[in-house]
Amino acid sequence: MASRVYFTDMHVGMGDSLLNKFKRLAERAGIRNIDFKDKYVAVKIHFGEVGNMAFLRQQYARVLCDLIKELGGKPFLTDCNTLYVGYRNNALDHLDAAYMNGYNPLATGVHTIIADGLRGTDEREIPVEGGEYVKTAKIGAAIAEADIVISLTHFKGHVNAGFGGCLKNIGMGAGSKKGKMEMHSSGTPRISKKRCIGCGMCVRHCLNDGVHVVDGKAEIDEAHCVGCGYCIAYCPKSAIMTKWDEAKPVMNKKIAEYTKAVLADKPSFHLSMVIDVSPECDCDSANDIPVIPDVGMFASFDPVALDQACVDAANKAPVVPTSAADVPHDHGHSHDLFRIVHPDTDWEAGLIHAEKLGLGTREYELVTVK
Repeated sequence: MASRVYFTDMHVGMGDSLLNKFKRLAERAGIRNIDFKDKYVAVKIHFGEVGNMAFLRQQYARVLCDLIKELGGKPFLTDCNTLYVGYRNNALDHLDAAYMNGYNPLATGVHTIIADGLRGTDEREIPVEGGEYVKTAKIGAAIAEADIVISLTHFKGHVNAGFGGCLKNIGMGAGSKKGKMEMHSSGTPRISKKRCIGCGMCVRHCLNDGVHVVDGKAEIDEAHCVGCGYCIAYCPKSAIMTKWDEAKPVMNKKIAEYTKAVLADKPSFHLSMVIDVSPECDCDSANDIPVIPDVGMFASFDPVALDQACVDAANKAPVVPTSAADVPHDHGHSHDLFRIVHPDTDWEAGLIHAEKLGLGTREYELVTVK
């Protein structure tokens, strides 16, 4: 049975505003049907890497959180730390990035919480019902302990996933550092000898005798390392990194399984903004021009239908001249925007797997909201 996905474009007349339309969209899509009374509400969002300008403006988050508070909920804005070296690698720098990009309590009216804690190790293990690749997902504690999950997603391109939509915002975004390593890698981490200072923090925090310091530099012991990712979290120089070696279709399927764990047994609601559709993720410290004009805002209780509706709408939009999508292509797809930009990705694998897991359906009815 098709799920309903609600849509509104970015046009406004005199006396109206995009923020008003955003609120009407959420209400028409049924957000008021959720019992928010005295519930902790994790509003999962991407705060944007410092230097990136394509991330969502904080005003949308403010409207959403004000509405949740009006309905009796206790919302907080949240994300988990990253594996890569950057501002969002630990909770303190991550908060600096969020605040610099406008996601601070004065602007949003709510607190910003880094869900997996200072180093990315504060997690809860949640079984994945029907998981083919992941049996137990490692989810940031603050998200796992919330009563309700609301996702607010900036829909854009992604070098590994093809596009970054609702499933990626929730699944990859809510994973702790160990969880992110599990989704990105099929094996053990690697060590940059140039960055390593031989401090031994990795050795002290390894639970499996999987790393040693030899001649002043850390080395992974492949015979004992289980790929848990603790060494990545505790390295003060970010010298230990995932190998990023998981096949891209498998990574998308793991993201679906992590999403299944995050949303298990709790109410959820999802909004996606197909605007400023950059070719790469908001994790990048810079962004190119959008690959398509702004399309609009989408909302649904079904994250799978939502992603499918967004990708369909993006693929119907004209390509922006001189953008990363404005290139000759012959990939066997008539107009697949995200395979044009990233030809070796397979975004569809994640949606097919999510549907198989019972997360939702790719069949949808699009309802327009004025």
